[in-house]
Amino acid sequence: METIYLCIVIFLGVLAIFDLIVGVSNDAVNFLNSSVGSKAAKFKTMLVIASIGVFVGAALSNGMMDIARHGIYQPQYFYFQEIMCILLAVMLTDVVLLDVFNTMGLPTSTTVSMVFELLGGTFALALIKTFGDDSVGMGQLINTDKALTVIMAIFVSVAIAFFFGILVQWIARAVFTFNYKRHLKYSIALFGGIAATSIIYFMLIKGLKDSSFMTDEINGWIHQHTPMLVGCCFVFFTLLMQILHWCKINVFKIVVMMGTFALALAFAGNDLVNFIGVPLAGYSAYQDYIANGQTAGPDGFLMTSLLDSAKTPWYFLIAAGMVMVYALWTSKKAHHVIQTEVSLARQDEGEEGFGSTPVARKLVRFSLNLSNTINQLLPEKAKQWIATRFRKEELTLEDGAAFDLVRASVNLVLSGLLIALGTSLKLPLSTTYVTFMVAMGSSLADRAWGRDSAVFRITGVLSVIGGWFITAGAAFTICFIVTLVIHFGGTIAIILLIAVAVYALFHSQVMYKKRKRKDKDNETLKMLLQSNDNAEVLRLLRLHTREELTKVLDFSEENFDRTVTSFLHENLRGLRRAMGSVKFEKQLIKQMKRTGTLAMAHLNNNTVLEKGLYYYQGNDFASELVYSIGRLCEPCLEHVDNNFKPLDAIQKGEFADVSEHIKKLLHESRQVIAENNYTNMEQTVREANELNGQLSRLKREELQRIQGQNGSIKVSMVYLTMVQEAQNVVSYTTNLMKVSRKFQQED
Repeated sequence: METIYLCIVIFLGVLAIFDLIVGVSNDAVNFLNSSVGSKAAKFKTMLVIASIGVFVGAALSNGMMDIARHGIYQPQYFYFQEIMCILLAVMLTDVVLLDVFNTMGLPTSTTVSMVFELLGGTFALALIKTFGDDSVGMGQLINTDKALTVIMAIFVSVAIAFFFGILVQWIARAVFTFNYKRHLKYSIALFGGIAATSIIYFMLIKGLKDSSFMTDEINGWIHQHTPMLVGCCFVFFTLLMQILHWCKINVFKIVVMMGTFALALAFAGNDLVNFIGVPLAGYSAYQDYIANGQTAGPDGFLMTSLLDSAKTPWYFLIAAGMVMVYALWTSKKAHHVIQTEVSLARQDEGEEGFGSTPVARKLVRFSLNLSNTINQLLPEKAKQWIATRFRKEELTLEDGAAFDLVRASVNLVLSGLLIALGTSLKLPLSTTYVTFMVAMGSSLADRAWGRDSAVFRITGVLSVIGGWFITAGAAFTICFIVTLVIHFGGTIAIILLIAVAVYALFHSQVMYKKRKRKDKDNETLKMLLQSNDNAEVLRLLRLHTREELTKVLDFSEENFDRTVTSFLHENLRGLRRAMGSVKFEKQLIKQMKRTGTLAMAHLNNNTVLEKGLYYYQGNDFASELVYSIGRLCEPCLEHVDNNFKPLDAIQKGEFADVSEHIKKLLHESRQVIAENNYTNMEQTVREANELNGQLSRLKREELQRIQGQNGSIKVSMVYLTMVQEAQNVVSYTTNLMKVSRKFQQED
């Protein structure tokens, strides 16, 4: 029996390594998004700074989270077997759940996931223990206060961080303006002094407060002399920043680097327990059982020892720090999550990663009305002064940056201060919540959310926030189920669940690689939106257009075939799949049109006049092609779903024959556009015209059958719709080739 639990402890250790990797992939965005987005230094330089902070924070952390030992469950009422069941379920759920979010590129809270996993697992066993046993109640087994405190902290921290992000960034921008290099004479020293002092305060109060080397005496001295320390730091750093400014050193870059180090150190020192706290609790429980509980057995030995706090051996902390640094440098998912937050906060418009939702549209409309009302109440001189401080055309950005160093500094300093404040008030704030919402608030105050992009940015923010709450629900539910399976299934269930977890991780890696291959297709558009050379923009736009139209034709060929084949064989599942694909493709078409409009804005007026019409016509024909396949699929789906009479043999034979020619046309058109070779296009167009003539003949023959009252009217109507939409597919495809040739041709 001891061998089984030893294997579980070893497996928990392996999962801890995976959890560290996926945890860093998720939380790296907290301390890297500002430096990456502002291009304060080279990416590798910021990684080095963050790595030092992570390693130092991990090495100095006490490494043991009491919430994993007795924060959610009351260990004195649980036997060793039950505790190991909960801890294994938590780790299996946590690794898979975080990896899924990282694959999607969405930041989520490791604190919330772990707390609700512990709550779900504990609740499952508490139900079993209290069923038919009146001697113990739920209130004795579960500590619900922690979970409720975390939930309240979510709401409070999200609102506070967003509000102060708006307020502080607005003040900073009013002081420095978008052309901040012209307004640094003395204000930069004051700003740098406040920022550096805030960072030092944050490191002392938040980052190192619970570190392993910190004694009660040192903590007491720091607490007693905090005002003096803060005052001395402020004077020293204000003078230092003024001297650095006189030496032509960019103080904002210094602040960003210090902030990155401080947040990375605090992350590792405090959030490390989210990743290894549960496995170490299992290790501690196993040691106690081996030493004292073998006589009572795993189902008779109570885990009272977990009520005590434990110190983690230094070698565990060093090893954890090394794994975290390794993950920071090698994890592509970490870079993906960073990109999600940076793209939502960037100053300029570009390709939006999120669509539009009714809630986002209502929020934008409300904000516009509120803005107009405030604008009417402000005196004219105040409006003029504000306008002089917020001239976006004067924006000073580093090469390739998403936003400037002023906003990056505000993000880091304000995040650190809010987290430090939450710690001093004993609120379990999440670094993810605070840093993300500060970044969103500061980008809003910086007028980065324009009329044409606000609805998409808000949708993105709501998606991320929704993901946090989904994390809580999913963590609780999945861990609840996994705990029950392990409890009743025993060793066999553990083996099966481990296999399922391994498969889930492998599958998410495969899906992530597919997503990254799709992301590579957008590299052309990214280069296009960053270029201002007309010839280069036109070349890249032509390349991007070929890529996008090729995708549309590839989709059309696949889903036209799926729709026709599924209808002829009365395959309801295939038709539903085709209809779902059409709905998704419509969203992509809308996004293609939006990004195309942004790309056209980079061309000069003469080029737009010469080529713009052909470009927009191409987008319209591509859109109509997708909508035609949707109009073809919809009546077919309804017909089969209602179990109506199928097409007769003649109709099936006629349409199956002509559909093969249509698929051939779509395939050839895709090759023509992809290869940019229109040599044989005239022959393809002639074949398309013949196809249209053949479809017109089918339509006339079917109308004659209706007049002769031969066959079912319902069947004839759906057949006529299919023929009509097939004609539209042929027409839009040929028109798409024609305008594509005109757009791609060199004059």
